[in-house]
Amino acid sequence: MRDRVISWLADNVPDSRLQHILRVEQMSIELASYHNLDVAKAAQAGLMHDLAKYFKPQVLLEMARSEGLELDPVDEANPHLLHAEVSALVARDRFGVQDEEILQAIRNHTLGRFGMSLLSCTVFLADSLEPGRGNSGELEALRQESRQNLYQAVWGTCDYSMKYLIETHRLIHPRTILTRNWAMQIASKKVLSGTA
Repeated sequence: MRDRVISWLADNVPDSRLQHILRVEQMSIELASYHNLDVAKAAQAGLMHDLAKYFKPQVLLEMARSEGLELDPVDEANPHLLHAEVSALVARDRFGVQDEEILQAIRNHTLGRFGMSLLSCTVFLADSLEPGRGNSGELEALRQESRQNLYQAVWGTCDYSMKYLIETHRLIHPRTILTRNWAMQIASKKVLSGTA
């Protein structure tokens, strides 16, 4: 199936985006290995996370509405944020993906979600931290953290994203805040109890 997905992506996203997708796939595999998660699921979710990235805003809104997804006003103002949810629909409907954990990891890769699985955390982090995103000290520290504590890294990555959104005067989706607070609470408990 990987070849079919790559062939479809080659026709539907620019080469620069395809290269990003392949780096996310690779980092998802690496993080899944570090954390003893299902590497095949991580690879598939990483490969399919941006299937709908270049769908037109109206198409994203229509597909989300026809699926009965609850839309936040931030989604309405920024339909590109729906590409994660719609990518999961494309994975299901076009490529026959039925594994709910993979579909959830695709859905959650942009905004995260309160209570998301470790597989979702892995793809969320791989999308934000893959090597093509840059090599600042802050990103390198988050990459290192992602190999040691997924929750701590999700918390830090949300903080990093929100700082950027604030500095560039953009809307922050409520799910990003919920994801950040959830990950922070779990990471803080683990730190206090001495587990990783």
